[in-house]
Amino acid sequence: MYTTYRLNADELSDTFIKAVRQTYKNRTIEIIIQEVQDETEYLLSSKANKEHLLRSIQNVANHTNLVQVHLEEL
Repeated sequence: MYTTYRLNADELSDTFIKAVRQTYKNRTIEIIIQEVQDETEYLLSSKANKEHLLRSIQNVANHTNLVQVHLEEL
């Protein structure tokens, strides 16, 4: 079984630990801690990607270069 819990470190509590213990009672588990990068920060980390995203936001604001998709076409 593979389960992902995503939470802020400040949200860790005894209740959470007890719930994990109860869920995986008598089984060996592996706990891996990985810091999650903010999605916006990640998307803006590349200069080319940042320019593309900002240009797209500007296009939406100006109602230019928009693509219309009809639900029937999907």
